[in-house]
Amino acid sequence: MDLQKIEDEALHLPKEERAQLIQRLVLSLESPSEEELRSDWLLETRRRAEELDSGSVQAVPGDDVMRKARALIR
Repeated sequence: MDLQKIEDEALHLPKEERAQLIQRLVLSLESPSEEELRSDWLLETRRRAEELDSGSVQAVPGDDVMRKARALIR
């Protein structure tokens, strides 16, 4: 099915269904692909590792993080 046929069919949908279609299409454009997510996380882990290696940040033990998080949600 070519784009023109899809557009013609979509324009014949009821208004509410067209709105739902628009929402799904827009969300599909905004959602990063699995590969983009993987790449972004790899860059972030490298950045954080460099910060730790350079000493510009200090690691916080996981137990401390969890204790503080629990205190915040109480």
